[in-house]
Amino acid sequence: MKRALISVSNKSNIIPCAKSLVSLGYEIISTGGTFSALQDAGIRVTSIEEVTHFPEMLDGRVKTLHPMIHGGILAQRDNLEHMNKLLEHHIQPIDVVIVNLYPFEATIKKENVSFEEIIENIDIGGPTMLRSAAKNYHDVCVVCDVNDYDELISECSNSEGPSLSFKRKLANKVFQTTASYDALIASVLNDEDFPATLTQTYTKVMDCRYGENPHQKAAFYKTILSEPHSIANATQLQGKVLSFNNIQDANAALSLLSEFEEPCCVAVKHTNPCGVGIAHTIEQAWIKAYEADKVSIFGGIVVFNREVNQKVAQDLIDLFLEVVCAPSFTQEALELLAKKPNVRVLITHEHFEKPYKMTSTRVAGGLLVQSVDDAQLNREDCTVVSGQLDQSTWNDCVFAMKVCKHLKSNAIVVAKDGQTLGVGGGQSNRVGAAKIALEQAQSYAAGAVLASDAFFPMPDTVELAASYGIKTIIQPGGSIKDQLSIEVCKKEGIAMVFTHIRHFKHG
Repeated sequence: MKRALISVSNKSNIIPCAKSLVSLGYEIISTGGTFSALQDAGIRVTSIEEVTHFPEMLDGRVKTLHPMIHGGILAQRDNLEHMNKLLEHHIQPIDVVIVNLYPFEATIKKENVSFEEIIENIDIGGPTMLRSAAKNYHDVCVVCDVNDYDELISECSNSEGPSLSFKRKLANKVFQTTASYDALIASVLNDEDFPATLTQTYTKVMDCRYGENPHQKAAFYKTILSEPHSIANATQLQGKVLSFNNIQDANAALSLLSEFEEPCCVAVKHTNPCGVGIAHTIEQAWIKAYEADKVSIFGGIVVFNREVNQKVAQDLIDLFLEVVCAPSFTQEALELLAKKPNVRVLITHEHFEKPYKMTSTRVAGGLLVQSVDDAQLNREDCTVVSGQLDQSTWNDCVFAMKVCKHLKSNAIVVAKDGQTLGVGGGQSNRVGAAKIALEQAQSYAAGAVLASDAFFPMPDTVELAASYGIKTIIQPGGSIKDQLSIEVCKKEGIAMVFTHIRHFKHG
């Protein structure tokens, strides 16, 4: 008689699956809670103890780790020596293994869960049986996913049993599952920023229609460990499926939005902020962000850190936008946005904190990992090297620098009264970035703040800023030619602040 071993934490649909296997001539052997569930359902089932002739012990920690089980799983049916050993030790082959693992992920997400409970939900026997069966997939059909039960029964119904291609597909899923399971455990137990071996695991959210360009394939994955303040965990209310570029742009927008506690609106195009506004109300913040660059916002991403109301929504539907994100929308706002059914409307988490501590960049043959750039400006840590600062100007300095560090280097931001007036990023030289930002700001640059992500190696950027009427410059300082820039500032009546913090962003 063919044998199936069933031991599952998630018992969804296991009863009909087991009944179907019995009807196909399989003997069922099982453990603990699964044995009881099958027996209660009237299914004839053999306990593990009857097979191993050894009781479960150590509070269930040891039950399937036995040669009577693993010999039956691992024996190669076309290996005469293996089969003779089974006969010698009275071991019966196991043809189907159905196992899913202790709910480690669900356990770590429980509120106030103890470390002891986390440890007890590290499955040992389950992954061992799965890996054994997957290694011997030529002879054993192994299932770790509830969604594969129906196909399993269909394959087992064939006169020759499950096909090799089906068994190999399931074996591959097993190793993906156990690798992810172990990676999650390693992540939870890890207390190092940069461990000797970096393990990461993600689950697929969706396949994308294409990548950055139509000829590229793409998919979207998210971390298993919860990061609520992220596009991966946003809820889409309407609109087309998010594209690869939508996801990248929304991620960039939310990352910048996380810098601000006051009502804020961020508009992003091609991962760069094109308009940012902060104000006492979200309506005022939106107007500032929109008026900062009415051209670039076309086809862009707009995110808010306060509820979007009818007044803001009315403005939004008059534009062509790809994505609108906010922690909530009034019913009236949703009704208005529904008039633009292609606009992707998403609800994000209410608190826009930094969603993660580390960030990574894939390079050919490796991975660069670093802590996120979460440095904050403190006035007492800065040095005013020219002129004086009032509180209002200092506030604009902080605002401009928060935006600046989210632009690709070389980066320049011109801002005033909590509004970006011009942004220049991703340029090969700093004066080039300044030209873009200042030309965009035009006459509004007079009396404004100019922020730079890194120091000025030459005084040319300061001279250009002076020609537009910039009154305050904030930059890290640290160039061997700092004094040249300081002298131009003093001559032109420009206040200059050194932050002593660089904000390069290369990717």
